[in-house]
Amino acid sequence: MNAVEEEQTAFEIGVVVPKRNVKEEDKTSDCVEVLVEEFRNLGLVVERVHGVVDEFIKLAAPLETLGRAAAELQIKKRTAIGMDLQFEWEEVDAFVRQPDGSVFSWCERFRCYRHLLYGIINKSRSSVTLRFDDKEFCWEVGEYLLQKLESERIVKEVFPLHDEIKRKKLLHTWALHWWDFTNQPIDEIYAYFGAKIAIYFAFLGMYTRWLLFPAAFGLIMHMFDFGSLQLLVLPIFFICIILWAIMFSQFWKRKNSALLARWQISNPVRADLGYGQGVEWSSSPSVELAKKWGTDKTKEKEMFQRIEWFGRLMRFRNDAIIIFSIICLQLPFELAYAHIYEVIESDIMKVGLTTIYLFAIQFLTQIGGKISVKLIKYENNENTEKRADSLVYKVFGLYFMQSYIGVFYHALLHRNFSTLRKVLIQRLLVSQVLENLLENTLPYLKYSYKKYRVRSKKKREKGSSIGKIQFASRVEKEYLKPSYSASIGMELEDGLFDDFLEVALQFGMIMMFACAFPLAFAFATLNNITEIRADALKLLAMLRRPTPRFSTTIGAWLNIFQFLIVMSICTNCALLVWLYDEEGKWKIEPGLAAILVMEHVLLLIKFGFSRFVPEEPAWVEANRVKNATNAVNMCSKQLLKSISGARTTFGDVKKSQ
Repeated sequence: MNAVEEEQTAFEIGVVVPKRNVKEEDKTSDCVEVLVEEFRNLGLVVERVHGVVDEFIKLAAPLETLGRAAAELQIKKRTAIGMDLQFEWEEVDAFVRQPDGSVFSWCERFRCYRHLLYGIINKSRSSVTLRFDDKEFCWEVGEYLLQKLESERIVKEVFPLHDEIKRKKLLHTWALHWWDFTNQPIDEIYAYFGAKIAIYFAFLGMYTRWLLFPAAFGLIMHMFDFGSLQLLVLPIFFICIILWAIMFSQFWKRKNSALLARWQISNPVRADLGYGQGVEWSSSPSVELAKKWGTDKTKEKEMFQRIEWFGRLMRFRNDAIIIFSIICLQLPFELAYAHIYEVIESDIMKVGLTTIYLFAIQFLTQIGGKISVKLIKYENNENTEKRADSLVYKVFGLYFMQSYIGVFYHALLHRNFSTLRKVLIQRLLVSQVLENLLENTLPYLKYSYKKYRVRSKKKREKGSSIGKIQFASRVEKEYLKPSYSASIGMELEDGLFDDFLEVALQFGMIMMFACAFPLAFAFATLNNITEIRADALKLLAMLRRPTPRFSTTIGAWLNIFQFLIVMSICTNCALLVWLYDEEGKWKIEPGLAAILVMEHVLLLIKFGFSRFVPEEPAWVEANRVKNATNAVNMCSKQLLKSISGARTTFGDVKKSQ
């Protein structure tokens, strides 16, 4: 144990309780004092801070305290031989450390905190009477303390705290570091925010770097007049863009695998870990059924098959409900808006119509998200991340229809390329600029409003004679900041839903109408360079520290990007057909045949490229095979020693007889 270096203990969890109006003389019955004492008994470092209205309990955990909790949770970690084994505090030196030198990742530490805090239970033989001001209640035997205090509304919230040293370092090296446009300290982001957020920024950074090629190509096409060669340059540009998108999606998978190998994360992992309190594999329905039926393999097999196909049918039913609702309810609404926008001549009327439309679609999307969350509850999904992916697919269908149907209307039905370019410029410039402004302005406005409410409440209590109220404690300022949450389905998704949605909609816009507006890639590149720093600043300065979620990929969003690539092949081929037909430079019959052949070839390349480029880099595969071989050899040696020892013992007993 001496080889274990003591890590710096920082306050990482905050517990919020109201200020008491009357101080209890008997501390043994004061529920807050009891809670603090229980925290100290767990080995946590406790600091109490008095705010303007509330009291805050800051918690930090020494390495040994976290290690004991990790052993109780049976967390599996990578060992020096490359094998994932159940963590034991006494054997801590056998486990590989994180890239930043710590024993546990932020996801693992947060899970240990949750286990410690929510595991405080009344182990005495009788109930304990607790008081808070004029409220009195009993803490029953076997009852969890923190859950009891939350139900009594004495504990308002438990939330992660920013580590000021690491936060300021990331502000300097990441959020405010503008000179290197796309380079990011991904390992430090992973150590501070967890795998899910780190993977998002790694994806956004790689996507932005790869955008430089189509942005330069599109800029050249916009600046130079190719004359009669324009009809040849457009198909070349289209082919290059599709090949670029296919290679990007495949090489991202390789980068994702490399990141997981660098962070010592096994793939696949249990996605529930690190989200809330997590759901153990041992409590899953499949394991419960296996325990119930025991050795009766026939009944067990029938039950598993029944559950599997029932779950698939439920998912199919829910998907059919969403698709049917989109086609029957949302599609007519979107087409009506696009048609009215086309026939209206007054610009003022168009602005008014668009304003009404934006408010309407926000309302419809909120309803669709709530319905989707309710439907998902009846699906037999494996874990939280699978349920979140199901929600992403359903809600993206709503956004896909409202984002692209108007553009399809102008492009495919009216063949109005002038209006199409105006709509694309409006979506790429106006919409994204407004979204970025709202994304970074709304958290500040919410924070200012909360401070105003706290000041108003304090003035009402103390009277108008009180002077200006200052928020001196940083923990109180963090508590007043808004959380990193999704616009829909907060039960399953966090703020990354909206960030990924913005990137996906942008990708679909620039890809599906690339032939109509090649300059769109340049706009997207500039937007993403700004987006990286704006999202970083938002997470570090404007919002609370997000609750970590353990994820190894970008999940459903990768399949959505693949779908958008296939859609872009079809839409751009249609644009080329109508463009050449409208220009009259060649006959539609040979032109259509050539474009159809090109479409089939590109689709073949799209689905065949994954066979040519493996998803896992060679060095990752080599390390994985090496680790597996070492693990097998080590287990074989231990097994042989056990067998040899058992035979020796058996022989000695036999001789003595």
